[in-house]
Amino acid sequence: MKKPPQPEEFALRETSPKIAGAGITTGDKLTCAYDLVEQMQYLYVRVVKAKDLVGTDVTGSCDPYVEVKMGNYKGVTRHYEKKSNPEWNHVFAFSQDRIQASFIDVLVKDKDVLLDDLIGKISFDLIEVPKRVPPDSPLAPQWYRLEDGKGGKIKGEIMLAVWKGTQADEAFPDAWHSDAATIKEGIAKIRGKVYMSPKLWYVRVNVIECQDLLPSDKNRVPEAFVKVILGNQALKTKISQVKSVNPMWNEDLIFVVSEPFEELLVITVEDRVGSNKDEVLGKCVLPLQNIHRRFDNKAVPSRWHNLEKHLIVEGEKKDTKFASRIHTRICLDGGYHVLDESTHYSSDLRPTSKQLWKSSIGLLELGIISATGLLPMKTKDGRGTTDAFCVAKYGQKWIRTRTIIDNFSPKWNEQYSWEVFDPCTVITVGAFDNGHVHGGGKDSRIGKVRIRLSTLETDRVYTHSYPLIVLQPSGVKKTGEIQLAVRFSCTSFVNMLHKYTQPLLPKMHYVHPLSLIQQDILRFHATQILSVRLTRAEPPLKKEIVEYMLDVGSHIWSVRRSKANFFRVMNVLSGVTAVAKWFDRICHWKNPLTTILIHILFVILVLYPELILPTLFLYLFLIAIWQYRRKPRHPPHMDIRLSHADAIGPDELDEEFDTFPTSKGSDTVRMRYDRLRSIAGRIQTVVGDLAMQGERLQSLISWRDPRASALFATLCLAAAVVLYVTPFQVVAFLAGFYVLRHPRFRQKLPSLPLNFFRRLPARTDCML
Repeated sequence: MKKPPQPEEFALRETSPKIAGAGITTGDKLTCAYDLVEQMQYLYVRVVKAKDLVGTDVTGSCDPYVEVKMGNYKGVTRHYEKKSNPEWNHVFAFSQDRIQASFIDVLVKDKDVLLDDLIGKISFDLIEVPKRVPPDSPLAPQWYRLEDGKGGKIKGEIMLAVWKGTQADEAFPDAWHSDAATIKEGIAKIRGKVYMSPKLWYVRVNVIECQDLLPSDKNRVPEAFVKVILGNQALKTKISQVKSVNPMWNEDLIFVVSEPFEELLVITVEDRVGSNKDEVLGKCVLPLQNIHRRFDNKAVPSRWHNLEKHLIVEGEKKDTKFASRIHTRICLDGGYHVLDESTHYSSDLRPTSKQLWKSSIGLLELGIISATGLLPMKTKDGRGTTDAFCVAKYGQKWIRTRTIIDNFSPKWNEQYSWEVFDPCTVITVGAFDNGHVHGGGKDSRIGKVRIRLSTLETDRVYTHSYPLIVLQPSGVKKTGEIQLAVRFSCTSFVNMLHKYTQPLLPKMHYVHPLSLIQQDILRFHATQILSVRLTRAEPPLKKEIVEYMLDVGSHIWSVRRSKANFFRVMNVLSGVTAVAKWFDRICHWKNPLTTILIHILFVILVLYPELILPTLFLYLFLIAIWQYRRKPRHPPHMDIRLSHADAIGPDELDEEFDTFPTSKGSDTVRMRYDRLRSIAGRIQTVVGDLAMQGERLQSLISWRDPRASALFATLCLAAAVVLYVTPFQVVAFLAGFYVLRHPRFRQKLPSLPLNFFRRLPARTDCML
């Protein structure tokens, strides 16, 4: 089943940017840390401080601030009230692509209600500004005497540093940029930053038993269960099967927690006294700092904890008293990889504990160059605009580029790097529109790209323009293209190959595996914790960004995903189907020459059976060598045909974007439920057919059909006798020539073994 190619607008394009890493240099060469992006020239002005400023007010005081002006662009520092020796330590960055002036003016002004007065100024000729190339040390600021409007020297000095540099300069991330001149407040919300994910641990609480519970009603046996609360996570055990004051459970409850440990572990023992009423029999609170940390599969020592119970006298809560004891085994499991992403495209597969980490195998470098053709994401003053920035996630490190204001073709040219510990990991790059710039709304998604490191050749620079694709309620849409440069450098090729022989996840996932339900619940809580922590950063990575980058909600059922997965399965089975059809043509002599050659090969293999396995592996080797010329030259990217994003109806899209639980009316839900029943019925039929074939195989020797089992047993005995007295080569000759017999010796009716197999009983007769 060969799928049609993607439309050209959704295809990947290879590009040739002017970067040093690709062997193309223009002008001064960038440093090694910035060789995957295009060189961008900036004029930097660092305003440090001023002294002995003369006030223009009647009182002689001043409220000074600095205005750096270059042509149509100007940057302003904050102002200080009544301070003649202010300190700003502020850096301005003017892109030289937009500079049309030959001088730069630094003006010190006095803040006033109506019109700001000029205290003094100083000008620099751009030709005389020195150039700095890292790793040179930063340029030392100097004191400059202020001048009045006519060029005369006046009292007061200002400390400045002015130089030319690139985006590789240390001052670049925190500088005020001329392309953000319209932003007056919240400048920190548009700066690029690096974020680190919090370290996540699994908290395993093994509830064993309780001793000497004290129920309020002495005449009834308590139906006890244990509730454990950690932050906003709460889990319960089942009601103990031991109906006494010494109940037992021996159940595991698992939670997710992040460092530093701020939450308390609260354990309560409760009694089910009614259908909707539970009575607390005891409670204990444990700080996580004192809990044992486990790095391997060794047993954790158990402990008894005292349960306390509050006394309520005349409606008031009194002091606590000893109520009972609970026996638990609690540990922080650091031998697991805490899942916050889908393991199908995870960016980190290491255990939580750093003691279990292996050495890195390489370095991943990403250059976020530019974007083109972005669509308007919001309106400002009646026109569409986009304030774009990018977010990349790999391992525990998240990066955010600076926001380019009001530009449909932004250029970032920022480069980042990550250590690589496993080649079978994925880096995710997303493009977003900054909702804080105009109105403080949500950050809208523009699109994202996923790149699997194992599909990249080592030490090769991949420069491609990736289509940004989003699925909206109106259908699939291309929102632009993003140009990236990626390089995966390997430090030890042997260690990287050794990784392919290791388990995908840490050892604890196989020694003490987690159920699928536990994995889903823990992944949900890990995502929530990560989202909250990154939202508290400055500038924040908002919840919608984190959830989009981690593909939250991708497990929810949709017609589109079901169709896509079905055709993926059919595509995988198409190879087996093709081989079966080819062999059927051989057996029916569609091409006599090929069939004769197969006969010759068959005779050789029968006469020399020791050649069967070598021939098989040689054939596979030749196929692999033959397919080498067809190997992909470009990294994979989002495929709308594979995702069935371009072949989905409006109702199916509306269903996919519906909330969970649904927000639709009863008629719509009934229609979708009937459609789901229809699709599920087909799946049920296929699964039932597979089960029926397996049950027929079992019935050969189960004697559910005594006559069929007797015939099969007799046939097995006869076959054993024949194979014992007949050489293997003769049997193989006869069987092979029978299978490859000419069509004139064939019947159109099903064969005898197939007829016998189809008559075998299955357990469908027992289904209600």
